[in-house]
Amino acid sequence: MEVIEKSAEGLDRRFLVKVSAAELDEKLVAKLNEVKGQVNLKGFRKGKAPVSFLKKMYGKGMMSEIIQEVVNETSMKAFTERDLQPATSPHPHFANKIEDVIEGKADLEFDIHAEILPTFEPMDVSTLKLTRPVCDVPEADVEEALTNIAEQQQSYKARGKTAKAKDKDMLVIDFVGRVDGEEFAGGKGEGIELVLGSNTFIPGFEEQLVGVKTGDETEVKVIFPEDYGSKDLAGKDAVFEVTVNEVKAPEAVEINDELATKLGLESLEDLKTRLKERLEADYKNLSRGHLKRALLDKLDEAHDFELPKGMVDAEFEQIWRQVESSERDEEDKDKSEDELKEEYRKIAERRVRLGLVLAEIGKRSEVQVPSNELQQAIQQQAMRESQMMQMQGQNVSPQEVLKFYQENPAAIQQIRAPLFEEKVVDYIIERAEITDKTVTKEKLMEEPEGEGAFA
Repeated sequence: MEVIEKSAEGLDRRFLVKVSAAELDEKLVAKLNEVKGQVNLKGFRKGKAPVSFLKKMYGKGMMSEIIQEVVNETSMKAFTERDLQPATSPHPHFANKIEDVIEGKADLEFDIHAEILPTFEPMDVSTLKLTRPVCDVPEADVEEALTNIAEQQQSYKARGKTAKAKDKDMLVIDFVGRVDGEEFAGGKGEGIELVLGSNTFIPGFEEQLVGVKTGDETEVKVIFPEDYGSKDLAGKDAVFEVTVNEVKAPEAVEINDELATKLGLESLEDLKTRLKERLEADYKNLSRGHLKRALLDKLDEAHDFELPKGMVDAEFEQIWRQVESSERDEEDKDKSEDELKEEYRKIAERRVRLGLVLAEIGKRSEVQVPSNELQQAIQQQAMRESQMMQMQGQNVSPQEVLKFYQENPAAIQQIRAPLFEEKVVDYIIERAEITDKTVTKEKLMEEPEGEGAFA
């Protein structure tokens, strides 16, 4: 077996691999000798069939397997022996007809082509100086959260049959919607509970039901919004025939110890403490989001090295598919496709660069994702995917999804990657010089500043 480096330009590497027909035949004979004791052929005692006969019977099939093994082994060996790490799977290109190689008429010759991961020296993360925005949880936020919980526990009591519906009342209605006189999918409902003023129905629908009474039958005329999810209905006039089955008035919900005990807590003070802790955790996550963005911006600025084009192309294609499947932001509406592609390619380059930098820092620092955290993430993902499939009418259990992950290392790696990223970010934050800066709640709620994205 001979491996020759054909070219080395930038990150691009090409190798020529030669394996003689004689060497392949040796491998075939060795493999046949391994299995001949297990072969039971008519006319021969078990294990006594000559190799020459077995070669005629099974040679082509086994040779195909041997060639595949040689290609797989050599493709990686050509790189690892030179301390090179392929950025993507190496692609073999055969020089001779594979049928001739299988039949022993030609040597096995093939090119291997792949880009390698760049080598670079990551910055000393202990020299990083970052500002972390922080904000105490205002008491008003706790009170607002408490009010929201109370509203979620809202109960309703039937009004009298002659009572007219008011804003905040709940109606129990049946309805049939029509566009141009024809019923449409999703435009029919029975026994639907609707709180007036909740803005859960099409704009203009709820307002027209203020003043109705139990037993009323009425028409509601609306216009579907231009940006409505169904293109067939967007911007169309619609008429709904509505039957009011019941009108209910909201009952006052007192914020007291009784409310807390309904939620399984000991007292109102206990509920307030839990709410404040939850809000503090939310604020902490927002603060970390700003810090992480600043950290990634610093890492991006500090590193400049050649990127594997294949990795950038793959990342860009993924981003561009998302762009094409969604509506353009206001700031992008006047840009040409070429301008947008240029911008999103820069984002792809940023993501690839940061991914490589974080991977290298994590590797050198021996950052690990604990197996219990990985298993928990896999189980949670399996549960989510199972639920989504069941909603789509596919009867797939979480155990079946879990089995898929257990049998597919690449799928597990997709779950591990973001966990590893967060561990590396934590590692850097622990060593960087962090200065806390008190900001307003509104400032903390803003999107983290910085160019591009990495998530």
